[in-house]
Amino acid sequence: MSKFKTLDDLGDVTGKVALVRVDLNLPMKDGSATDVTRVEASMPTILELADAGAKVLLLAHFGRPGGERHSMLSNSFIQGDVERVLGREIMFISEVAGTVVEQSLSILRNGDIGLLDNVRFWKGEEANDPDFAKAIAALGDFYVNDAFSAAHRAHASTEGLAHLLPAYAGRAMEKELTALDRALGNPETPVAAVVGGAKVSTKLDVLENLVGRVQHLIIGGGMANTFLAARGVDVGKSLCEHDLTATANAIMDKADHSGCTIHLPYDVVVAKEFAANPPSLRTCNVHEVEADEMILDIGAQATEALADVLKTCRTLVWNGPLGAFETEPFDTATVALAKTAAALTQDGSLISVAGGGDTVAALNHAGVADGFSYVSTAGGAFLEWMEGKELPGVAALSC
Repeated sequence: MSKFKTLDDLGDVTGKVALVRVDLNLPMKDGSATDVTRVEASMPTILELADAGAKVLLLAHFGRPGGERHSMLSNSFIQGDVERVLGREIMFISEVAGTVVEQSLSILRNGDIGLLDNVRFWKGEEANDPDFAKAIAALGDFYVNDAFSAAHRAHASTEGLAHLLPAYAGRAMEKELTALDRALGNPETPVAAVVGGAKVSTKLDVLENLVGRVQHLIIGGGMANTFLAARGVDVGKSLCEHDLTATANAIMDKADHSGCTIHLPYDVVVAKEFAANPPSLRTCNVHEVEADEMILDIGAQATEALADVLKTCRTLVWNGPLGAFETEPFDTATVALAKTAAALTQDGSLISVAGGGDTVAALNHAGVADGFSYVSTAGGAFLEWMEGKELPGVAALSC
């Protein structure tokens, strides 16, 4: 990973204008945010700059307005939630550039915070229009990106500004990049990766990248069924992409040549219907799945074997559940292995990094999210990082 500047590299910022890109795309219900995790993540950066005497202007998007103003997608709706988390009053500014913002800056005192309106109200944002970026940059003295979750987008506020002003990673961005570098960039080996989910087709690039970079690849969820089918296992009526068995075989061949061991379950939990605790529930060897049964979780023996694999590793990257964890008892393997990973992490023998929406939900369900070294709330950006792709918003911070 390239080097990047952080807030530690800033000198005296008293009276200077900090343009800070944050993720405030909050889930809302009845006019209030139902989850303020993203605000909490950027709070250290915002308050550190404000306490140092900078005038802080927050850049953020909210929803998908498509380059047009939508009253219900104005950042004014999240102003109250941001204020509650920060514990400070902030000024809402209905533009992102031009006279209105300039006038607001003349009112803001050193240490004050302003929230600009939804940057996606302007078409120049998602088009990464140079003139739009220059108009925003004209307001600031330096730029801080604290929104890793939007770093896979080459937009004006995530990538363009970094080329026009001195650019720094905020504390949340710094923490994320450091964790990801420890996981795959410069990891302690052996490295294990858990990749789950419904379909191989959604994570082909992830698998292709990982087999050349990790020593153990644990495949779960519906994805595992496609790999089992590729090995000649009859998976009954399980979710399976039979048209991708050749691709699965190619990935397994690549793994063999790369020294990566792919772990697939040899005992599984099956049922004839997908429902909580169905009467047809049973555990069997993968070669004993009946034609009218579906695989919905990994069996106890396979889960224990995977736990033993983790005990031999120094680093773990996790994306996706092992089974249909939303429905009991098909959460058993995911919960058990997550608890093993958390215990190894707390013992100091494992560095564990996890990310992705389903993954965060699964780890929270298991009650072990706080036990991992780092849990990323980024969705698309985390997935693209696992695919080995360069993230424009990160690359722009390189120095």
